[in-house]
Order: sequence, then structure tokens, then C-alpha cells
Amino acid sequence: MQWYVLRVAANKEMQVQDALAQKVDKEGLTDIIGRVEVPIEQLKRIRGGRQTVYKRKLYPGYVFMEMEPTEDGRVPEKAWFMIKATPGVGDFIGTEGVPTPMRDTDVAKMLLEAEKPEQAPSIKVEFKKGDQIKIREGAFENFEGAVDSIDAERGIVQVIVTIFGRSTPLDIEYWQIEKI
Repeated sequence: MQWYVLRVAANKEMQVQDALAQKVDKEGLTDIIGRVEVPIEQLKRIRGGRQTVYKRKLYPGYVFMEMEPTEDGRVPEKAWFMIKATPGVGDFIGTEGVPTPMRDTDVAKMLLEAEKPEQAPSIKVEFKKGDQIKIREGAFENFEGAVDSIDAERGIVQVIVTIFGRSTPLDIEYWQIEKI
């Protein structure tokens, strides 16, 4: 079996994945269609001292399918009609009705992301040391400075700003600042 990419409606990836998995079992197409995956990652967001964990799709608008194509590279007819009848499904990525299989390196990367064990969620901080930033919120709103250090576990960014002509370090939550 080879892996293919299926375009789906925005925010319908999980529903399409569940519907396809149920239809494959119900219609006995397990010999043609293998796994159906939607890789996600868990992220932690800290706002106002409160932590929330949310799941983010790594490839929004796409579902990955493991499938056995026909000899000419097309989707088998009975699988094609079952897939197209699923609400939210667009089309396979490919040319002229022939889906293009994913490269082995891309499959390995996608499967590694999809099969990660449920791990402690991480905070996604898009800043690095030396970035020029502007404070959006709080007592120092509209001050500009540079990122000095990042504590990704707590979601705190240390910023150096100039106050009354002196460089002053401030600890600010990552969501209170923006890049210039």
C-alpha cells in the first residue's frame, strides 16, 4: 500500500477521518484502504497565569490515506465512490484523476508526527534571542525592546527595554509581545 493526500473541507479533517474509517470497516474495504491519519500536536497556551492545552492540526485541510491503487495508479472504483460520497471530501492530490503517492521521506515524517505518544504539551514561542519586539499589553504597553532570554516551559520572555535612558530587563508572558 502507498500513502496519498486527500483534500478535505476546512475544519472537517477529524470528521472525515472518522467517517472514512467507519465506511472502510462497514463496506469491507480493508484490503484496499489501510490507515487514515490526521497528524496533530498538543500545545500549551498560558494567558493571565492560566494554562490551557489545545490540539492543532499539523496539515489543516488534508487527510492522509494508505491505499492500494489499481495497476494504472488510479483509485479502485468501489473505494473511489465510497471516498467521494463522504461529506467534506475534496479530491486526491495528483494530476488528471490519478493521485500522486507520497514520497517515502514525507511518509516517514508524517507517520512520526502522527504516531507520537501522548506527550506533555509544549508552548510554542515564536521568538528567539535578539528579536526586536513591541509590548502589546500590560504596564509597559507600546515599549519596544529586544528579547534577551526565553523560558518556554513557563511561557515567559525576558525583554530588555530602555526606561528613562537605562536598559531594564522585564519578564513578560510571550502572548503580550509581538515582533516588529
